[in-house]
Amino acid sequence: MTVGELFIALVLISLVLLVSNAIRNVSPWLRRLFLPSSVIGGAILLLLGPEVIGRGVTGPFEEAAGLFPEYVYESWAALPGLLINVVFAALFIGRPIPGLRTIWMRAGPQVVVGQTMAWGQYVVGLTLALLILAPVFGMNPMAGALIEIGFEGGHGTAAGMADTFTELGFEEGADLALGLATVGIVSGVLIGTLMINIAARRGVISLDKTRKTSDALDEAQAMSQGEENELPPTEEYSEFKKDLAQEEETADPLSLHIGLVGIAIVIGWLILTGLQWIEQQTWARNDGLEILAHVPLFPIAMIGGVIVQLCVTRFGLEPHVSSRTMARIAGTALDFTIVAALATLSLTALGEHFIPFLLLALAGIGWSLFVLIVIAPRVIPENWFERGIGDFGQSMGVTVTGLLLMRMADPKNRSGAFESFGYKQLMFEPVVGGGLFTAASLPLIAQFGAPTILGFTLILTVAWLVFGLLYFGRMVPERGRGRWGVKSP
Repeated sequence: MTVGELFIALVLISLVLLVSNAIRNVSPWLRRLFLPSSVIGGAILLLLGPEVIGRGVTGPFEEAAGLFPEYVYESWAALPGLLINVVFAALFIGRPIPGLRTIWMRAGPQVVVGQTMAWGQYVVGLTLALLILAPVFGMNPMAGALIEIGFEGGHGTAAGMADTFTELGFEEGADLALGLATVGIVSGVLIGTLMINIAARRGVISLDKTRKTSDALDEAQAMSQGEENELPPTEEYSEFKKDLAQEEETADPLSLHIGLVGIAIVIGWLILTGLQWIEQQTWARNDGLEILAHVPLFPIAMIGGVIVQLCVTRFGLEPHVSSRTMARIAGTALDFTIVAALATLSLTALGEHFIPFLLLALAGIGWSLFVLIVIAPRVIPENWFERGIGDFGQSMGVTVTGLLLMRMADPKNRSGAFESFGYKQLMFEPVVGGGLFTAASLPLIAQFGAPTILGFTLILTVAWLVFGLLYFGRMVPERGRGRWGVKSP
């Protein structure tokens, strides 16, 4: 693969993103599903690929695979593992990192709900793998981690871990994780919208008297597309002014921000390399236990981003760093990651493991619904549904899914759910949902066995649940309030 071939592959992704944006704009039902343009674009390339429309088509190119040259697919297959580092490195740069006490006081209940959902996905998945998937279908027990990787981690994490799947001898797991991520994001929006309608009808949430849930959905759609029917939030407006000021001071502020992302990735690489060296010199010597050797770079690059942001804050450089610009860098990298990953998705692998795939999807959806309906009202003292629906959306797809569902349930943010959700991320994403444990879960299962990791995740799930019920549960005004049929306080 040459630089020119990589360039052609990137140009094709850019073109398909342009086409997918146009399709999304003219298709009301796609907008209603809140499907990102990147998912639509990836689906288009998948359909044009060698396993669908392009099957048996030689095309105008030498060594063609469907309608595109073979080297294009090789480039696309390599992109997710590289670009996902950019996504995670930029995650916390430009965003103030408050103290743990501040985070806990604002977002403690949602931290509990989010952690319970994430660790419980491992418990459900590993139990399913040990009892059914491995003995009945002969699947690798690592399949038990697919729910958390696909649902909580999303397309980016699933694509970024493709090399780890291959190294550990579970190559089809990457395709199954991507498939679960797609199922999660679609079902998350559909089921989330249904739950909001049910909550509104039963009085669990209170929308404006003259508005229906469908109206809130329309407003969420309009705001997600940046329509000028409402003034932007103060924080976004201040970031916009900061960008304008930076453009007056420098030739191209985007270069500065890309440089900071590069520094974060280098820091993460140095940390990971150092940890891997320590592992090789200690417990992994003489063919011993290897875990860090299989951990991808992206969660450590996220730690590098935190270090960069702490340095920015320490030296008073905040006026020169824009979270808005960082979000655009990460968003662009994530779009390219998702398109490339879906374009190279193996439908054959999904077909061969369709029943296990279906069981994993149903189990993951069932667990997320259980936590939303049963656990959230007993742990979150106020506005449990408005805040819990965000955790439900994130547990089924990506962070944006959670934000959109919260916007639908509480368009004016009267519950303060958005702030709590944002603070929660700082105590959530470094560990699960694409964090350190997500990246290490496959090596851990390979080294210690699925039963051991099941026991570990079960202990954590129960611990978070018991803590939430005892600590925050006593703050719920009445044991009967906040549940289905009774309005949230």
